[in-house]
Amino acid sequence: MRISRIETFLVPPRWLFVRVETDSGIIGWGEPVVEGRSETVRTAVEQLSELLIGTDPLRIEDSWQVMTKGSFYRGGAILASAVAGLDQALWDIHGKSLGVPVHQLLGGHVRDRIRMYGWIGGDEPAAIADAVAAQLSVGLTAVKMNASGRMSPIASVAEIDEVVQRVAAAREVLGPHRDVAVDFHGRFTLANTRRVAPLLEQFHPLFLEEPTVPENSHLIGGLTGSTSIPVATGERLYNRQEFLPVLQAGIAVAQPDLSHAGGITEVRKIASLAEIYDVQLAPHCPLGPLALAACLQVGFATPNFLIQEQSIGIHYNQGAEVLDYVLDKTPLKFVDGFVERLTAPGLGIEIDEDAVRRADRSGHAWRSPVWRHADGAYAEW
Repeated sequence: MRISRIETFLVPPRWLFVRVETDSGIIGWGEPVVEGRSETVRTAVEQLSELLIGTDPLRIEDSWQVMTKGSFYRGGAILASAVAGLDQALWDIHGKSLGVPVHQLLGGHVRDRIRMYGWIGGDEPAAIADAVAAQLSVGLTAVKMNASGRMSPIASVAEIDEVVQRVAAAREVLGPHRDVAVDFHGRFTLANTRRVAPLLEQFHPLFLEEPTVPENSHLIGGLTGSTSIPVATGERLYNRQEFLPVLQAGIAVAQPDLSHAGGITEVRKIASLAEIYDVQLAPHCPLGPLALAACLQVGFATPNFLIQEQSIGIHYNQGAEVLDYVLDKTPLKFVDGFVERLTAPGLGIEIDEDAVRRADRSGHAWRSPVWRHADGAYAEW
């Protein structure tokens, strides 16, 4: 069996899919994308395809090594994401060729279902309460929320109070038996994070996410040692080498993205490295169905797996939803806040190729927003 053709599809709301075809007729799908840079990643996939056409798709590790290390310049979000989607597609082909789900190829399942969480929006406490209630109504038992919008480098009393009030509103609806994770989104300076974290301890967040921007990961140890709340990070870290310092700094939850951090091949290695540091895995996934399916396949075979993010209904999804490109939506259905083990071959979902090809004709041009403070200075978003 040889790889004979590789195609990419730019589909709304902000995703890129890749289709890898073999001469035996088996087709694999993946999701290589950097949100706001989809066209750039598409070009990277096309260049990497030159290395894969004509090769054996079942030699996944060899292909991964060639794609990541076969040129002088390596790494970064664009290349790692292009590799990630192609890697997902190769695992999809391998599973389909043997008639088994990918988690069987990763050593077999260690759990029968995976707990899921969803995003909530809303700037005011009342709106947050309604958003939490909406997520609970679809069966979820955990939510994640942004701690804030734009934050001053040294926050005012009012800014800090707003963060506390918003988290308090979520906790009031959730009660003591459900969870809220709080995403700082890299918008906080370390000074703000250290001031806010103690005020949130009374609400017992599941974790505090991305308390510093990734380029300041060397500062994260200044928080992990000063709060009882588990600290999470990793959506903008792309390999084991970048995860090692934050693991050593004492984070509790690692959040690699299966469409950014080198795909299934690399994230499995990140998970094993995290296990050495008693750190749980909770992959970042505000993306489409292929990214989600890849996360779940890893989760079913990973002992230190905590919970899975998913973006059904997220405010970014304008023009299409996660399940719009899936023929059978049943495998990704929530059951008491969980997704049951995927049993179909490969990634475990069947893509509606006709819908994908139609969507690609319209494409998308989603871009990250640019924020500024009141004085005109750039603000982290």
